[in-house]
Order: sequence, then C-alpha cells, then structure tokens
Amino acid sequence: MPLLLLDLDNTLLDRAGSFRTWGQRFLDAVGAPPGDIDWLVAIDADGLTDRWDVADAIRDRYGLLIPSIDLVEELHDGALSYTRLDPLVACALRIADNAGWLPVVVSNGVVRQQEALIRRTGLDRYVADWVISEEAGVSKPNPRIFALAAQRVRMPLRGAWVIGDGPEADIGGATSVGLPSVWLHRGRTWSDSRFAPTHVVDGLIAAVAVVLGS
Repeated sequence: MPLLLLDLDNTLLDRAGSFRTWGQRFLDAVGAPPGDIDWLVAIDADGLTDRWDVADAIRDRYGLLIPSIDLVEELHDGALSYTRLDPLVACALRIADNAGWLPVVVSNGVVRQQEALIRRTGLDRYVADWVISEEAGVSKPNPRIFALAAQRVRMPLRGAWVIGDGPEADIGGATSVGLPSVWLHRGRTWSDSRFAPTHVVDGLIAAVAVVLGS
C-alpha cells in the first residue's frame, strides 16, 4: 500500500479563500478602505508571514488599540471558522484509499492550528494520520519529515507520491527524498530551475487522478 503524502493548506483545504473571506469581513468591521483586502492578502503571503508581524502591520495601518496577542488569536482562529472541506476533495481521498493508497498529511505549521483545521473540517476521517512540523521538530523541504510520516503509519517511503502547492516545501522536498510529485499551480508558472514536479495540475482532484493513473 503506497503512501500519498499531502500538503494541507491550499492543497487539501482552501486556506487562501478562507483567509480572504475572513479578511474582508474583518476589514469591513474596522472601517478599512475598499480594496484593502489585496493589501492584507499580500502581507499574509499565504500564511508564510509570522502572525505577530501581520498583527503589527494591521494595527499600524488602521491605528487599532487591539492588543497584538488578541489580533494574533483572531488571525489564527478567524480563517478557521470559514474553512470547509470540499466534498469533492473528500471523495478523491476516499477513491485513493479504495484504490490502495494511504493518505497522510505532511504540513508545516503550528500543531494547535493545523490539528484544529484537520479535525474541525472532518478531514481526519479521510486521512490515515498527519505529521506537523512543530511537533516533528523538522519542516518541509527537509526529507526527514517525509520519513517521519512513513514511520508514523509504519509504511515504507518507497513508492510514495507527494502532492502540494509549495514549490520549495513540497516539490523541493519530494525531490530531496527522491519521490515523484504533483504540483498544484494555483494559476502560477513553474520557475525554479533546480528541480521540477513530475506533473503540474490545477487542483487536488486532478492530482489524485494523475497519481492513480500512474
């Protein structure tokens, strides 16, 4: 039974869409000018910017008196409340499982936040397990985190595929451990000359189809 190693944010769950929805409502509530959602999305950088830095940028831009720690909590929990598991993604995972693949989430991030996403969306019913960088003590693209994922479910890493939207973290990580990969382009063009994904598709459903067809 080969492993299907899956990224979480913007692969299994639409983190970008959830953040934009939360962000627009938050900005409306603080009286931000129309169009500032694009500024907030840029500052957030797909969640790669430290939450404290995002909180400070928001406070400075709008002169808010909200304590930074409260704003950080809002950043953590606000988007979560808008995150849903796409039924088609759930179906694709079930099909992969029925075809003999073992889905395992491999995610960089904070354990509390990522586990909350997995459990509250019901994603935990469709994956065998998950490994989160904070708990693992190592982050993608380090090959060690993929080895830990295999150990977690007591399966060999050989024969696994990696699916994700991160050029460096997911595709670079897959390359470092010698695994084939599928990159979710999200409207972007591949530009890294150091390595390349095995396949490029536009979403999780197409990615699973590619792997099953391999």
